[in-house]
Amino acid sequence: MPMSHASQFTWDDLQFFLAVARTGQLSTAARQLRSSHATVSRRIDRLEFALKVKLFERNPRGYVLTAMGTRFIETAEKMEQEAEKLRADLVEGPMTQRGLVRLSAPEGFANFFFATVLPEFAARHPHLSLELVTIQQIISLSRKEADLSVVLDEPKGGPYFAEKLTDYHLQVYASRDYLAKAPPICTRDDLLMHPFVSYIQEMIFAPGLDYLGDVHPRIKPQFQSSSIFAQLTATRNGLGLCILPYFFACRYPELVPVLPDEVDLKRHYWITCHRDLKQQPRVRAVIDFLHEAVHSDDAGFIPPYMRAPRKAKTEV
Repeated sequence: MPMSHASQFTWDDLQFFLAVARTGQLSTAARQLRSSHATVSRRIDRLEFALKVKLFERNPRGYVLTAMGTRFIETAEKMEQEAEKLRADLVEGPMTQRGLVRLSAPEGFANFFFATVLPEFAARHPHLSLELVTIQQIISLSRKEADLSVVLDEPKGGPYFAEKLTDYHLQVYASRDYLAKAPPICTRDDLLMHPFVSYIQEMIFAPGLDYLGDVHPRIKPQFQSSSIFAQLTATRNGLGLCILPYFFACRYPELVPVLPDEVDLKRHYWITCHRDLKQQPRVRAVIDFLHEAVHSDDAGFIPPYMRAPRKAKTEV
Protein backbone atom coordinates (compact mmCIF):
# COMPACT_ATOMS: atom_id res chain seq x y z
CA MET A 1 0.00 0.00 0.00
CA PRO A 2 1.66 3.34 -1.02
CA MET A 3 2.42 5.96 1.63
CA SER A 4 0.38 9.15 1.62
CA HIS A 5 2.07 12.38 0.61
CA ALA A 6 1.87 13.73 4.17
CA SER A 7 4.02 10.87 5.46
CA GLN A 8 6.82 11.42 2.96
CA PHE A 9 8.48 14.50 4.38
CA THR A 10 11.42 14.00 6.75
CA TRP A 11 13.14 15.84 9.57
CA ASP A 12 15.71 16.99 7.02
CA ASP A 13 12.92 18.70 5.08
CA LEU A 14 11.95 20.61 8.25
CA GLN A 15 15.55 21.77 8.70
CA PHE A 16 15.51 23.16 5.16
CA PHE A 17 12.18 24.85 5.88
CA LEU A 18 13.50 26.48 9.06
CA ALA A 19 16.66 27.73 7.36
CA VAL A 20 14.68 29.41 4.58
CA ALA A 21 12.08 30.79 7.01
CA ARG A 22 14.80 32.41 9.12
CA THR A 23 16.90 33.84 6.32
CA GLY A 24 14.34 34.50 3.61
CA GLN A 25 16.98 33.61 1.02
CA LEU A 26 17.74 30.28 -0.66
CA SER A 27 21.43 31.14 -1.04
CA THR A 28 21.87 32.04 2.64
CA ALA A 29 19.98 28.95 3.75
CA ALA A 30 22.13 26.81 1.46
CA ARG A 31 25.31 28.24 3.00
CA GLN A 32 24.09 27.49 6.52
CA LEU A 33 23.07 23.96 5.57
CA ARG A 34 26.26 23.29 3.59
CA SER A 35 24.05 22.56 0.60
CA SER A 36 23.24 24.08 -2.80
CA HIS A 37 20.69 26.65 -3.92
CA ALA A 38 18.97 24.07 -6.14
CA THR A 39 18.78 21.45 -3.38
CA VAL A 40 17.16 23.89 -0.94
CA SER A 41 14.59 24.92 -3.55
CA ARG A 42 13.80 21.29 -4.33
CA ARG A 43 13.38 20.38 -0.64
CA ILE A 44 10.98 23.28 -0.05
CA ASP A 45 8.92 22.30 -3.09
CA ARG A 46 8.84 18.70 -1.85
CA LEU A 47 7.71 19.71 1.63
CA GLU A 48 4.91 21.90 0.29
CA PHE A 49 3.80 19.08 -2.01
CA ALA A 50 3.82 16.56 0.86
CA LEU A 51 1.86 18.88 3.17
CA LYS A 52 -0.41 20.14 0.38
CA VAL A 53 -0.01 23.72 1.63
CA LYS A 54 1.88 26.77 0.43
CA LEU A 55 4.47 27.73 3.04
CA PHE A 56 6.20 30.59 1.21
CA GLU A 57 5.40 33.41 -1.17
CA ARG A 58 8.21 33.77 -3.73
CA ASN A 59 9.18 37.29 -4.75
CA PRO A 60 12.32 39.03 -6.12
CA ARG A 61 13.52 39.85 -2.59
CA GLY A 62 13.29 36.29 -1.35
CA TYR A 63 10.96 33.83 0.37
CA VAL A 64 8.26 35.22 2.69
CA LEU A 65 6.24 32.99 5.00
CA THR A 66 2.54 32.62 4.26
CA ALA A 67 0.03 32.57 7.12
CA MET A 68 0.20 28.77 7.10
CA GLY A 69 4.01 28.90 7.02
CA THR A 70 4.02 31.16 10.07
CA ARG A 71 1.84 28.69 11.94
CA PHE A 72 3.98 25.76 10.81
CA ILE A 73 7.26 27.33 11.98
CA GLU A 74 6.18 27.17 15.64
CA THR A 75 5.73 23.41 15.43
CA ALA A 76 8.93 22.94 13.43
CA GLU A 77 10.98 24.92 15.96
CA LYS A 78 9.65 22.86 18.86
CA MET A 79 10.65 19.72 16.99
CA GLU A 80 14.08 21.22 16.30
CA GLN A 81 14.68 22.06 19.96
CA GLU A 82 13.70 18.57 21.09
CA ALA A 83 15.86 16.98 18.38
CA GLU A 84 18.86 19.09 19.46
CA LYS A 85 18.40 18.11 23.09
CA LEU A 86 18.04 14.44 22.22
CA ARG A 87 21.10 14.42 19.96
CA ALA A 88 23.22 16.21 22.56
CA ASP A 89 22.12 13.89 25.37
CA LEU A 90 22.67 10.72 23.35
CA VAL A 91 25.93 11.60 21.64
CA GLU A 92 28.03 13.92 23.77
CA GLY A 93 26.09 15.11 26.77
CA PRO A 94 23.51 17.86 27.37
CA MET A 95 25.95 20.79 27.02
CA THR A 96 26.98 20.08 23.43
CA GLN A 97 25.67 22.52 20.81
CA ARG A 98 26.09 22.34 17.06
CA GLY A 99 25.54 24.56 14.07
CA LEU A 100 26.52 27.91 12.61
CA VAL A 101 25.96 31.31 14.25
CA ARG A 102 26.56 34.63 12.51
CA LEU A 103 27.30 37.40 15.00
CA SER A 104 27.32 41.08 14.03
CA ALA A 105 29.25 43.40 16.38
CA PRO A 106 30.86 46.85 16.34
CA GLU A 107 34.49 46.88 15.26
CA GLY A 108 35.85 47.81 18.68
CA PHE A 109 33.89 45.13 20.54
CA ALA A 110 34.71 42.50 17.92
CA ASN A 111 38.45 43.16 17.54
CA PHE A 112 39.45 44.27 21.01
CA PHE A 113 37.25 42.01 23.10
CA PHE A 114 35.43 39.16 21.38
CA ALA A 115 38.40 38.04 19.31
CA THR A 116 40.43 37.72 22.52
CA VAL A 117 37.95 35.27 24.09
CA LEU A 118 37.36 33.17 20.97
CA PRO A 119 39.79 30.41 22.08
CA GLU A 120 37.75 29.93 25.25
CA PHE A 121 34.51 29.87 23.25
CA ALA A 122 35.94 27.29 20.84
CA ALA A 123 37.09 25.11 23.73
CA ARG A 124 33.60 25.13 25.24
CA HIS A 125 31.69 24.69 22.00
CA PRO A 126 33.91 22.78 19.56
CA HIS A 127 30.96 21.90 17.31
CA LEU A 128 29.69 25.46 16.91
CA SER A 129 30.95 27.49 13.94
CA LEU A 130 31.02 31.28 14.14
CA GLU A 131 30.87 34.02 11.54
CA LEU A 132 31.81 37.47 12.87
CA VAL A 133 30.64 40.53 10.91
CA THR A 134 31.94 43.98 11.89
CA ILE A 135 30.35 46.13 9.18
CA GLN A 136 27.12 46.82 11.03
CA GLN A 137 25.89 49.43 8.58
CA ILE A 138 25.04 46.70 6.05
CA ILE A 139 23.66 44.09 8.44
CA SER A 140 19.92 43.92 8.97
CA LEU A 141 18.29 41.80 11.67
CA SER A 142 14.94 42.42 10.00
CA ARG A 143 16.18 40.54 6.92
CA LYS A 144 17.89 38.00 9.19
CA GLU A 145 21.35 38.66 7.75
CA ALA A 146 22.75 37.90 11.23
CA ASP A 147 21.55 35.52 13.92
CA LEU A 148 22.76 37.79 16.72
CA SER A 149 23.89 41.40 16.94
CA VAL A 150 25.81 43.32 19.58
CA VAL A 151 24.57 46.90 19.24
CA LEU A 152 25.10 50.26 20.94
CA ASP A 153 21.46 51.28 21.12
CA GLU A 154 18.54 49.20 22.36
CA PRO A 155 16.20 48.19 19.52
CA LYS A 156 12.80 49.87 19.74
CA GLY A 157 9.81 47.85 18.61
CA GLY A 158 9.75 44.98 16.16
CA PRO A 159 9.91 41.22 16.74
CA TYR A 160 13.20 41.37 18.64
CA PHE A 161 14.60 40.06 21.88
CA ALA A 162 17.14 42.42 23.45
CA GLU A 163 18.99 42.60 26.74
CA LYS A 164 21.87 44.72 27.98
CA LEU A 165 25.27 43.06 27.96
CA THR A 166 27.28 45.68 29.81
CA ASP A 167 28.03 49.34 30.30
CA TYR A 168 31.39 50.63 29.07
CA HIS A 169 33.31 53.85 29.61
CA LEU A 170 35.13 56.23 27.28
CA GLN A 171 37.61 59.01 27.91
CA VAL A 172 39.72 61.44 25.88
CA TYR A 173 43.15 59.96 25.13
CA ALA A 174 46.41 61.16 23.61
CA SER A 175 49.88 59.71 23.27
CA ARG A 176 52.56 60.65 25.81
CA ASP A 177 54.73 62.00 22.99
CA TYR A 178 51.94 64.24 21.73
CA LEU A 179 51.19 65.65 25.19
CA ALA A 180 54.89 66.32 25.86
CA LYS A 181 55.00 68.71 22.87
CA ALA A 182 51.47 70.16 22.93
CA PRO A 183 49.98 73.05 24.94
CA PRO A 184 48.80 72.00 28.41
CA ILE A 185 45.20 70.88 28.90
CA CYS A 186 43.66 72.02 32.18
CA THR A 187 40.01 72.64 31.23
CA ARG A 188 37.53 71.50 28.60
CA ASP A 189 38.02 74.77 26.74
CA ASP A 190 41.71 73.90 26.36
CA LEU A 191 40.64 70.90 24.24
CA LEU A 192 39.71 73.33 21.45
CA MET A 193 43.41 74.13 20.94
CA HIS A 194 44.17 70.53 19.94
CA PRO A 195 43.38 68.46 16.83
CA PHE A 196 40.80 65.74 17.38
CA VAL A 197 40.45 62.30 15.78
CA SER A 198 36.87 61.05 15.41
CA TYR A 199 34.18 59.33 13.34
CA ILE A 200 32.93 60.74 10.02
CA GLN A 201 29.80 62.53 11.19
CA GLU A 202 27.43 61.53 8.39
CA MET A 203 28.59 57.89 8.56
CA ILE A 204 27.88 57.37 12.25
CA PHE A 205 25.52 54.37 12.21
CA ALA A 206 24.46 54.48 15.89
CA PRO A 207 23.59 57.47 18.10
CA GLY A 208 25.79 55.94 20.80
CA LEU A 209 28.89 56.78 18.73
CA ASP A 210 28.07 60.49 18.45
CA TYR A 211 29.86 61.75 21.53
CA LEU A 212 32.07 64.72 20.58
CA GLY A 213 29.32 67.12 21.65
CA ASP A 214 29.21 65.46 25.08
CA VAL A 215 32.84 66.45 25.61
CA HIS A 216 32.61 69.99 24.19
CA PRO A 217 30.00 71.41 21.77
CA ARG A 218 32.62 73.28 19.70
CA ILE A 219 35.06 70.46 18.95
CA LYS A 220 35.74 70.12 15.23
CA PRO A 221 37.73 66.97 14.35
CA GLN A 222 40.76 67.33 12.09
CA PHE A 223 40.94 63.65 11.08
CA GLN A 224 37.84 61.47 10.70
CA SER A 225 37.51 57.76 9.96
CA SER A 226 34.68 55.23 9.96
CA SER A 227 37.12 52.79 11.61
CA ILE A 228 37.80 52.93 15.34
CA PHE A 229 41.00 50.96 14.67
CA ALA A 230 42.22 53.71 12.31
CA GLN A 231 41.37 56.32 14.96
CA LEU A 232 43.31 54.37 17.57
CA THR A 233 46.34 54.00 15.31
CA ALA A 234 46.37 57.71 14.44
CA THR A 235 46.15 58.64 18.13
CA ARG A 236 48.93 56.26 19.15
CA ASN A 237 51.11 57.88 16.49
CA GLY A 238 50.62 61.35 17.91
CA LEU A 239 48.06 62.91 15.56
CA GLY A 240 45.98 64.40 18.37
CA LEU A 241 43.24 63.64 20.88
CA CYS A 242 40.59 60.94 20.52
CA ILE A 243 37.64 59.62 22.51
CA LEU A 244 38.26 55.91 23.02
CA PRO A 245 36.69 53.12 25.09
CA TYR A 246 38.70 52.30 28.19
CA PHE A 247 38.54 48.55 27.54
CA PHE A 248 40.99 48.75 24.66
CA ALA A 249 42.76 52.10 25.20
CA CYS A 250 44.04 50.74 28.51
CA ARG A 251 45.98 48.06 26.59
CA TYR A 252 48.40 50.68 25.21
CA PRO A 253 50.79 52.20 27.78
CA GLU A 254 51.69 55.03 25.37
CA LEU A 255 48.11 56.39 25.67
CA VAL A 256 47.21 58.72 28.51
CA PRO A 257 43.70 59.85 29.56
CA VAL A 258 43.15 63.61 29.29
CA LEU A 259 41.05 65.34 32.00
CA PRO A 260 40.10 61.93 33.41
CA ASP A 261 38.38 63.40 36.48
CA GLU A 262 36.22 65.66 34.34
CA VAL A 263 35.50 63.71 31.14
CA ASP A 264 34.07 60.22 31.46
CA LEU A 265 31.34 59.01 29.13
CA LYS A 266 29.21 55.91 29.63
CA ARG A 267 27.66 53.88 26.83
CA HIS A 268 26.07 50.42 26.62
CA TYR A 269 26.31 47.23 24.61
CA TRP A 270 23.13 45.27 23.94
CA ILE A 271 22.67 41.77 22.56
CA THR A 272 19.70 41.32 20.25
CA CYS A 273 18.15 38.79 17.89
CA HIS A 274 14.80 37.81 16.43
CA ARG A 275 12.49 36.40 19.07
CA ASP A 276 12.13 33.20 17.06
CA LEU A 277 15.88 32.57 17.46
CA LYS A 278 16.23 33.36 21.16
CA GLN A 279 15.77 29.79 22.38
CA GLN A 280 17.74 28.11 19.61
CA PRO A 281 20.42 26.12 21.46
CA ARG A 282 23.24 27.35 19.20
CA VAL A 283 22.17 31.00 19.60
CA ARG A 284 21.54 30.67 23.33
CA ALA A 285 25.05 29.24 23.75
CA VAL A 286 26.59 32.40 22.26
CA ILE A 287 24.36 34.72 24.31
CA ASP A 288 25.21 32.94 27.56
CA PHE A 289 28.92 32.94 26.76
CA LEU A 290 28.91 36.68 25.98
CA HIS A 291 27.15 37.50 29.24
CA GLU A 292 29.72 35.57 31.22
CA ALA A 293 32.70 36.93 29.27
CA VAL A 294 31.84 40.65 29.49
CA HIS A 295 31.56 40.41 33.27
CA SER A 296 34.87 38.66 33.86
CA ASP A 297 37.41 40.55 35.97
CA ASP A 298 39.78 41.20 33.05
CA ALA A 299 37.18 42.25 30.45
CA GLY A 300 37.85 45.93 31.18
CA PHE A 301 34.45 47.37 30.31
CA ILE A 302 34.13 48.96 33.74
CA PRO A 303 37.39 50.76 34.68
CA PRO A 304 38.80 50.08 38.15
CA TYR A 305 38.13 53.69 39.16
CA MET A 306 34.40 53.21 38.42
CA ARG A 307 33.92 49.95 40.26
CA ALA A 308 32.06 50.09 43.53
CA PRO A 309 34.38 49.32 46.44
CA ARG A 310 33.74 46.05 48.14
CA LYS A 311 32.28 46.40 51.61
CA ALA A 312 34.62 45.40 54.38
CA LYS A 313 33.47 42.56 56.59
CA THR A 314 32.16 43.71 59.94
CA GLU A 315 33.72 41.95 62.88
CA VAL A 316 31.40 40.80 65.58
